[in-house]
Amino acid sequence: MRIFISADMEGISGVATNQQLKTPSEYQRFRKLMTADVNAAIEGAFNGGATEVIVADGHGNMSNIIIEELDPRARLVSGNNRVMCQLEGLDESFDGIMFVGHHGREGGSDVTVISHTLAGICVEEMKINGKVVGETEMNSYVAGSMGVPALFISGDDAYVKEVQETLPEVEGAVTKRAVDRFAAELLHPEVARKEIRERAEAAVKKAKQAKPLVIGEGPVTFDLKFKGPQQAKMTTTLPTVQLTGPKSIRFTCDDMVTAYKHMWGCVIIAMTATNGVLGSVNA
Repeated sequence: MRIFISADMEGISGVATNQQLKTPSEYQRFRKLMTADVNAAIEGAFNGGATEVIVADGHGNMSNIIIEELDPRARLVSGNNRVMCQLEGLDESFDGIMFVGHHGREGGSDVTVISHTLAGICVEEMKINGKVVGETEMNSYVAGSMGVPALFISGDDAYVKEVQETLPEVEGAVTKRAVDRFAAELLHPEVARKEIRERAEAAVKKAKQAKPLVIGEGPVTFDLKFKGPQQAKMTTTLPTVQLTGPKSIRFTCDDMVTAYKHMWGCVIIAMTATNGVLGSVNA
């Protein structure tokens, strides 16, 4: 029973503001809390019957989890040069995917804590075949195309509700009550971890009955709306990308995995274009 964990930071226990993840002293605190939440999910997965767990650190520079404090039964994918972004290491051999510490999409709710979609600096909205998605739903479609079902999520209550509209059977561990994009009513981390552990165990126990989330047959079309026209325009350096408005683009690929890689390439370009792609180059 192989389980893949995609770990983010905004939805972990204790987080209420962006500054907690950016101020150096606070960030070091929350790295430890992130690692502890992931450990709770790992423990729950093994209690539920997992025999192998791979964790992909998926926040920011994707090297937040403290390896020496990670449950030694798990292996960690760390570092940020990844073709598959938050899903690096996932393949058809896994029996399920879990999302620890994730967050809602920007514009999905007026309260979801630190809401954004993949790259808050540039992405305003993302659609797959016309459906608005957040990171969890998008990643679940990719996993589903490999036959891997989404089993578990953890984050604030508004995020859990948002995701369960698309994935009603997924086990959801609530780590906080969302008050505003930068405010939350927090559970004590030990209480949140108990919830994560128990829900993760329950999720893995019913993994064999879970169904992968699939987009359907045929090509996959992504529509991305960016925050600045310079971000959208520079993605059209890829000849497959069509500009559909001053800040929006569209492209179509034959399958979900190819489309996901294509999306990630566009987001990388858009992030780089935010202040000019050669803005820091002097020679």
